[in-house]
Amino acid sequence: MANKFCVSLTHSKDNTDKATVAFVVANAAVGSGKETLVFLSVEAVRLAQKGYTDGMHEEGFAPLKELMENFAKAGGSIYVCSPCFKKRKLDENNLVAGAAIVGGAKLVEFLSDGSACVSYQGPSSYRRTIRAAGKGMTLYGPSNAALAT
Repeated sequence: MANKFCVSLTHSKDNTDKATVAFVVANAAVGSGKETLVFLSVEAVRLAQKGYTDGMHEEGFAPLKELMENFAKAGGSIYVCSPCFKKRKLDENNLVAGAAIVGGAKLVEFLSDGSACVSYQGPSSYRRTIRAAGKGMTLYGPSNAALAT
């Protein structure tokens, strides 16, 4: 099994809980010695801009800015979806530490050996999407019952 772990995130200020928990999980993965990648797409690309996370702090967690800084210091990588970033006309010269603007091929390359990926995206009724090595994709709904594989 691959010694890699991916967290995919589509939220920023539109769902600070998901954004925060995604980086909590990413920190746990990188802290356990996994080569860890956070893939930011859709609204989450805004998190890659310096200063954007200032003041984002979910109760019971460290501030998001601190979680992201710790992740980068621990050697984690942040891939930022290039088309999503360009669509929002963000500043590529104002990226946080560890962030790189990439195309989808870079994510596919990272995942191609069967790396696990947890995804924080979509409507609130779908809590998570997990892609386990060699197991395909399983979507979990509010009751945590598998909806599709």
